[in-house]
Amino acid sequence: MMARAKRGPTIDAVVIGRNEGARLVACLQSLEGQVRRMIYVDSGSTDGSVAQAQAMGATVIDLDLTRPFTAARARNAGLKALKADPPDYVQFIDGDCVLREGWMPRAVKFLSDNLRAAVVCGRRRERHPEASVYNTLIDHEWDTPVGEARACGGDALMRYQAVNAVNGYREDLIAGEEPELCLRLRARGWTIWRIEAEMTWHDADITRFSQWWKRSERAGHAFAEGAARFSTPQTPHWRAEVRRIWLWGVAIPLAALIGSLIHPAALLLVLVYPLQVLRLKPRLGWAGAFFNTLGKFPEAAGALRYHARRLTRRQARLIEYK
Repeated sequence: MMARAKRGPTIDAVVIGRNEGARLVACLQSLEGQVRRMIYVDSGSTDGSVAQAQAMGATVIDLDLTRPFTAARARNAGLKALKADPPDYVQFIDGDCVLREGWMPRAVKFLSDNLRAAVVCGRRRERHPEASVYNTLIDHEWDTPVGEARACGGDALMRYQAVNAVNGYREDLIAGEEPELCLRLRARGWTIWRIEAEMTWHDADITRFSQWWKRSERAGHAFAEGAARFSTPQTPHWRAEVRRIWLWGVAIPLAALIGSLIHPAALLLVLVYPLQVLRLKPRLGWAGAFFNTLGKFPEAAGALRYHARRLTRRQARLIEYK
């Protein structure tokens, strides 16, 4: 009697996006032959993305327009669509990203060999880092350390059983939903890993200062909300990031301004900013050091926005930069 071939793991993909156009087509093309099913969750596109995804064989889910969009809500809608016939693994990927050749077998093997690993991610790269200093900085941002990690980003291969057991993403977060999910997974004993492998191309397409500012503001909002809601003494979450925001983005400028009312010499406090750039330059380079320092101001604006919203109990709205 012929031995039955061993069944390989099943892999589905959840893609989220809005008005990604050609980028979405490239994303779905990169998944063809790599996954069993493609679930595309659309957040109100008006550029024909839904029709394009359907034509490429993806199952399309349109999010309810009466509720605020969040990436977490979109990813959960994709997870829900998989529930009737769940896969072993689910590849989450943003619609402005393209899966790299060779990523899937590497990632699947890692999860198959490491049964306590819930999430594995690799190197996400900017497709056009030369297009702007902002794209260059983002490309460096994606270059996270290899090994066991505390969190992943929007692109990652996850063990469906693990993600489903913690009820997926927290839908009320407008940013920072992936690290919060990883926080809950780690609390259950799962591990998160970054491996040395090319995972995705990403197309940030940030060419204007205003886009960079909004993206940094969104990061500040995420840091403030994450620290306020989810940090504990046992598992601190983004406390250090928030301390730096309050110091560099709020405390020093206020001290200089208020102090100058007593004596103009207090304005010399602002010299700590160029000194900070000089301190960071050996590690980050001139552009990285400059924008890291300057970024504390939009991050502070985002953190203040979060706390103002919490005090007034207003509903969170996306901070969009595209």
